[in-house]
Amino acid sequence: MSNLENKTVFITGASRGIGREMALRFAAAGANIVVAAKSVTPHPKLPGTIKSVAAEVDAAGGKALAIQLDVRDDDAVKVAVKQAAEHFGGIDAIINNAGAIKLINSEMLPLKRFDLMFQINTRAVLSLTQAALPWLKKSDNGHILSLSPPVNMDPKWFQHYGPYTVTKYGMSMLTTGMAAEYKRYGIAVNSLWPQTVIATAAVEFEGGGQSTLDKARIPQIMADAAYEIICTENCSMTGECLIDETVLRNAGETDFDQYKHNKENQKPLMKDLFIE
Repeated sequence: MSNLENKTVFITGASRGIGREMALRFAAAGANIVVAAKSVTPHPKLPGTIKSVAAEVDAAGGKALAIQLDVRDDDAVKVAVKQAAEHFGGIDAIINNAGAIKLINSEMLPLKRFDLMFQINTRAVLSLTQAALPWLKKSDNGHILSLSPPVNMDPKWFQHYGPYTVTKYGMSMLTTGMAAEYKRYGIAVNSLWPQTVIATAAVEFEGGGQSTLDKARIPQIMADAAYEIICTENCSMTGECLIDETVLRNAGETDFDQYKHNKENQKPLMKDLFIE
């Protein structure tokens, strides 16, 4: 498909940050957006709810369906996917954007926190995929996209926050396996990761605060890259762990200053985790 007109995209964690930007980017191309997230009431430090993003999607030219969803609840995932498919007449893409992060080593991390990261990062990919698969098989250009990095086994990515790394690499390994498994159905499966830190609440509260945000890019770069990926046809791009900047350069983009969070910053931007 050359655009997303009347295609249905199911996005988890869509009430804020990268998920919200993807929702608005796809909506501008005429897509139906399932805004799936836990947030139904505003948070004092984290603006944005499924309802506010749904309103923005409608204003941007798309059609929205807001669904409150905890991706750890398999039954709720199945109900949400069925509701979305019946509402829009199918599902053409799922975006595994919901995530949990805690950058603590294995010695200090509470096991409950690891369970949370594993359930939201890795397990939810499998849960949503299984629920959506019947409709993705019927799509003429089905896509599964997870926000996870290329797998790099250098010990430096494990030493200080190994548990988090394991849960994100798990997503990428599922991408590899599912791409091979689902190619016969005409479903493309890829991962996407940022070249630089992205200015999100997770970075602000878990990744260094304002000083890090000043060296970050805005979520729009991930949304633009995701758009390029899910607009590719015939599984011509599948089984890849892609980097946002590389995707956009290959698509002809040359102006990356537009994506700076702090436009006045002339210093090098900070590379994201897992990027050499």
